[in-house]
Amino acid sequence: MFGCAPPVLHPTGDDESVADEEYLLDNAQTEAGIRFRALAELFDPWTRCHLSATGLGAGWHCWEVGAGGPDLPAWLADRVGPAGRVLATDIDTSWLTGHGGFEVLQHDVAADEPPGSFDLIHARLVLTHVPRRAEALAAMARALRPGGWLVLEDADPGLQPLLCPEESGPAEVLGNRLRRGFRSLLAERGADLRFGRTLPRRLREVELRAVSADAYFPMTGPACAMLERATVLQVRHLLVAAGLATDAEIAEHLANIATGRMVLATAPLITAWGQRADRDPDAEPAADLR
Repeated sequence: MFGCAPPVLHPTGDDESVADEEYLLDNAQTEAGIRFRALAELFDPWTRCHLSATGLGAGWHCWEVGAGGPDLPAWLADRVGPAGRVLATDIDTSWLTGHGGFEVLQHDVAADEPPGSFDLIHARLVLTHVPRRAEALAAMARALRPGGWLVLEDADPGLQPLLCPEESGPAEVLGNRLRRGFRSLLAERGADLRFGRTLPRRLREVELRAVSADAYFPMTGPACAMLERATVLQVRHLLVAAGLATDAEIAEHLANIATGRMVLATAPLITAWGQRADRDPDAEPAADLR
């Protein structure tokens, strides 16, 4: 049902707590908007394919968790129409304001109660970073309406840890060393670098049915370079402060990216989905209408 072809990119273009203030990729930074655009170009076609396969349509109520940017909430709003509802939540909603068609709510999925009940709940690249991620996942599952779908997507750098899968020269060796430094910063802040592969099991543990999963592994293209540059700029000071790189090495890496000759990759994105039972087991028995 959910088999999706990889998106065609534009030819040019167990739980550990993490304090909010320790989130590595701060949405308040200017580079966050560039990262959101790169992630949208890389992953939105893939994500939309999987969300569409749930039967998403007019009148559905949808919750986009940790939305970041407006692209997916706007697309969902177009699909559900005026009879439906789309709620986009995030701890920092500054990149979501000024866009019509969907509601925006400041919300911490790790700490706050779910803001309603929904036919579709989606989170991409969210849970691996939040504290009490198992509890957050369980809360999302409880917020599903009978028959509703939970679609979760998270990276799994442990499956493919390299920025440059082929170390064909000094530029690639340097890029991979900086990627290892970035991963160490993530791990220090409690990110689970093997979380993606656990999603199918976790969906079964919250008693969802029809659980399955898929994976997508982008390689090369302008969006990969855009994402890498923005990410490095966001964490540059932290890499230097931790002794993981020098300013000169980071400048060299950014210059190498700018040549357009490097074959860059992302970690695999694991997409997993499951459905709540059609009938709420705690509901009163239906009346016999015969």
